[in-house]
This record gives sequence, structure tokens and C-alpha cells, in this order.
Amino acid sequence: MNVTVTLILADATERRVAAPEGLSLMEALRREGLIEGECNGSLACATCHVWVDEAFAARLPPPSAGEEDMLDCAFQLAPTSRLSCQIVLERALDGLRIGMPRAR
Repeated sequence: MNVTVTLILADATERRVAAPEGLSLMEALRREGLIEGECNGSLACATCHVWVDEAFAARLPPPSAGEEDMLDCAFQLAPTSRLSCQIVLERALDGLRIGMPRAR
């Protein structure tokens, strides 16, 4: 099953991305050229930083200590900031809405 994610870009336009379950959100966004993900999900950067819509934030497992450390390096932090490399797409996240801290 594909999981659909709506991405709200910095200019307020929306873009939908569909990706298979089990793929990280970062991988799905990177396939579309929407995010960098320089460290390939190894928690060594914050280039895949996104804002998760509050309605979905509680559906995600809490960030690990490593993710929290990397988020400290991210620009434009928000209460629902997450690293997209740490979000694994699953059926319960279908319809996920995320924001982009800055335009690409």
C-alpha cells in the first residue's frame, strides 16, 4: 500500500507524494527532489527537518535522543519538528501533512 503525504512548501503551496509503506519519509521526499537528506538517515545532520501537522504528531513514536540532538542544529524549530529520516511510512500515517521550514 502507498502512503500519501501532503507537503506544505515554504511558499504555502501543497504537493502530494505517494510512497510505499516501510520507506522513510526522507527517502520519499528525496525521490521527488524535495529534501536533501545529506547524511542518508544516519542522524548526522538536520537537512531533512520537517514540521509534522499536530493532528499526526501524536501518531509518531517520540524522537530518540539522537534525533533530539540533531534537531538542536535545525533552523526554524517548532514544537512538532522532526527529522523525516526517522519517520517510517505506515498505513496509520496515510494523509500525513508536513511543513517545510525553508524553500528548496
